[in-house]
Amino acid sequence: MNQTITAPNAPAAVGPYCHAKLAGSTLYTSGQLGLIPATGVLPEGVEAQAAQALDNLTAVLAAAGMTCGDVVKTTVFLADMGDFAAVNAVYANYFPVDPPARSCVQAAALPKGALFEIEAVAVK
Repeated sequence: MNQTITAPNAPAAVGPYCHAKLAGSTLYTSGQLGLIPATGVLPEGVEAQAAQALDNLTAVLAAAGMTCGDVVKTTVFLADMGDFAAVNAVYANYFPVDPPARSCVQAAALPKGALFEIEAVAVK
């Protein structure tokens, strides 16, 4: 059995998908861009987009009763792998102790011209 998770403090989906699915005690999130929830606008720069996307991910986790501490795996998508170090600095603020496993790949293009996207798997 699974449950659809909709986070009131995260931006609306930009397609036919939900914020996350909770299957038992495991949460699978959709990719989160750095869209500002109130406006749907991307902030300027990869660091600002990464921070906003991680705030959005945190809102999705909270809607499922979880925190960043419950995340076991993330996948990060970058428009430019040259932003890897800058993104790591932002990412470390959200996972300061015992960070989850992670993959990071460069994507040819991200939705809405974004520079950063993240998806996660969390277990309560």
